[in-house]
Amino acid sequence: MANLGEYKRRWRTAAVAGAVAAVLVVGTVPAVAAGSGHGVARGERGLGEGDRGLDKEALRAALAGLPDENVTGGLIRMSGADGRWTGTAGPSVPAADAHFRIGSVTKIFTSTVLLQLAAEGRLALDDTVQELMPGLLPAGYFPVTVGQLLSHTSGLQIMTCATDDMSPREAVDASLACGEPTEPGRATRYNGINYFIAGLIIEQVTGHAYGSEVRTRILTPLRLRDTYVPALDDWSIPAPYTRGLVAVPGSGGLKDVSVQNPYSWAEGGMISNAPDLARFFTALYRGRLLPPAQQKDLFRMPAAASGDTQFSYGGLQRTEFPDGTVVWGKSGHVPGYTSGVFATRDLCRVLVYALNPTDRSPELPYVLRIAGAAFDVPVPATAG
Repeated sequence: MANLGEYKRRWRTAAVAGAVAAVLVVGTVPAVAAGSGHGVARGERGLGEGDRGLDKEALRAALAGLPDENVTGGLIRMSGADGRWTGTAGPSVPAADAHFRIGSVTKIFTSTVLLQLAAEGRLALDDTVQELMPGLLPAGYFPVTVGQLLSHTSGLQIMTCATDDMSPREAVDASLACGEPTEPGRATRYNGINYFIAGLIIEQVTGHAYGSEVRTRILTPLRLRDTYVPALDDWSIPAPYTRGLVAVPGSGGLKDVSVQNPYSWAEGGMISNAPDLARFFTALYRGRLLPPAQQKDLFRMPAAASGDTQFSYGGLQRTEFPDGTVVWGKSGHVPGYTSGVFATRDLCRVLVYALNPTDRSPELPYVLRIAGAAFDVPVPATAG
């Protein structure tokens, strides 16, 4: 079976290197310096009063030209106080509410469940993996906290030795047997093992399956009827769905990979659609899912960790565009699918996008065009 590290790298956007591949794609623009996340830049409360109203022509232009050899289709959904707009393009996207594989956007569902457990006093962000799951980490490892898992500052090994036929626990064990960890809390290193372990902690603390906890705590209360955690042996995707088509090396043809292994589980295995993702992030940012203390943690950034890209204790990335506009969110990538949800903190603008990249060329320019149109911000020349 495929090695997870090699498998994911084959399909990853070439412009986003190594272990930082599933970060906020628009994070390639200069990001705000890492730190406490305090202070309010333009956009932290949303766009300025003079910027109200969506540029619908720019949004249409962001999808213009699809399909092409690099992206077979895409969709954009905008919501929030500044207006609503939905658009689709290309034969791979049958409808604006079509299902798609959300990849690492799954992580925000996982982090939300853990923050809810913290609110209930069943764990704390300062609790260690060693305390919550004795024996999971090898003897002699530094203590790794729940907060460090969620913010990708755990220092644990990248998942290069796991394979996609392993259970979540087996995948973690295989990864920990390969290479050496670094000291936690010192640097941000985006790493799927953090959220595999987070999923295992959810099951250990609650006594219930990860998917059951996500459904009970988030999907059912918010009536997210088109979102779910597939069983590990369920490779299907419900209709209507966007088709993931990837280039076959050496043949010039495309292979349909819409039906694929959901091995990435709590790290990246979920299926959803644009309306559900907009509803989830809107409810999350409004504080409907978390009490005040954990709502602060959702946006609180690690103070000491280094790294160009950093994540909050809720797994969100805070990105500041060159004009000062600030957005928070998460992107996801699996073969044939790239998606993301980003919003201003005040929810004046909430963007959900989904693309079907062929892997012939990085889809980053397409995403940057979407981001520029969605938030009325300048983007790098690579977006042209």
